[in-house]
Amino acid sequence: MSAAPLLEVRNLRVEFPTRRGVLTPVDDVSFTVERGEILGFVGESGAGKSMTGAAIIGLIDPPGRIAGGEVVFDGTVIGKDAAALRGKHIGMVFQDPLTSLNPLKRIGDQLAETIRLHLDVGAAEARKRAARSLEEVGLDPGRLDAYPHEFSGGMRQRVVIALALAAEPELVIADEPTTALDVSIQAQVLGVLKRICAERGASVILVTHDMGVIAETTDRVAVLYAGRLAEIGPTADVISNPRHPYAQGLIASTPTVEDAAQDGELYQIPGSMPRLDAIPPGCAFHPRCAHAMERCRRERPPMLEGRAACWLLAEEGA
Repeated sequence: MSAAPLLEVRNLRVEFPTRRGVLTPVDDVSFTVERGEILGFVGESGAGKSMTGAAIIGLIDPPGRIAGGEVVFDGTVIGKDAAALRGKHIGMVFQDPLTSLNPLKRIGDQLAETIRLHLDVGAAEARKRAARSLEEVGLDPGRLDAYPHEFSGGMRQRVVIALALAAEPELVIADEPTTALDVSIQAQVLGVLKRICAERGASVILVTHDMGVIAETTDRVAVLYAGRLAEIGPTADVISNPRHPYAQGLIASTPTVEDAAQDGELYQIPGSMPRLDAIPPGCAFHPRCAHAMERCRRERPPMLEGRAACWLLAEEGA
């Protein structure tokens, strides 16, 4: 009998009431994260990736609310006690390290404070663990007394990873952790995250818009569009044989070495992500889809074959 997933998200729905109506940035999203697995969230800006991660750990600010579904962590449904899981059981790596670190406090003090908050250790032991945390992410432990502005962008992001992992959580949610970094530093930061999580057996949800990062880093990938899950499956399968037209478009628009050599134009998905107050009926992607049928315009497709929310799969199986 297989072990239960570390995280199970069932029919998650997030709403924001406004004067013009209710906006739904996350709409009936379901997925699991296995123990030790790296699951990627990918999609354009506005797809609902970051909002889903925030909802898991209870970071939806009022008037926003979780209006439906449930989140089950390690067999327990997360309710209003989500705050108790943050840091100790679920770590978060935010996109911008400048806003994640206190510019007025030394790096070592911030790490030690996090460690003492979640672990039953004294000041001296917390300091030792803080030094070890810096060493784990490839930084000089002798720089514990440095301030955030004394580090480069890539180094600050490593400190943020060290903070997220300081209390040894079972799950890490990394929200676009390499967006502001150049390619070489991006690879180093992702390598550090993968290595430490593998050593500790921790799971990761990696939020990104970059299919290249997904291909190099994740075990499975969830493709989100307009707050909905468009496709999910093993990364190798989704990249080699995407079933949803949106996933196909994302992969086709990812530059390759061959594209650079041929100096050709990159494919671009026509149109843009719909506004939350203008999501079309049926399949949200149908106005941009070259394969859209009448049914796509009327009926919202369910997840078919456990893989993609697309009526084309129903047509293929008919």
